[in-house]
Amino acid sequence: MARPRHYSPQLSRLLVSVLYHEAKHRKIPMTKLTDQLLLKALRGSTGWAKATTPRLADDTDTSVPVLSKAA
Repeated sequence: MARPRHYSPQLSRLLVSVLYHEAKHRKIPMTKLTDQLLLKALRGSTGWAKATTPRLADDTDTSVPVLSKAA
């Protein structure tokens, strides 16, 4: 079986229930509500800065092909 490419954490049953009812109240999908809440809570945090800072490719990493410049 293939591994998922990204970590997908499990939410507690209570949080899923709260998100479900709040999304229903706001008449928006749960995923949109969750995205809005997390963006508001995390924007400007250390994790936000690390995730949005461009990373230079590691010279020893061969898993990502390097494109050569066309002449």
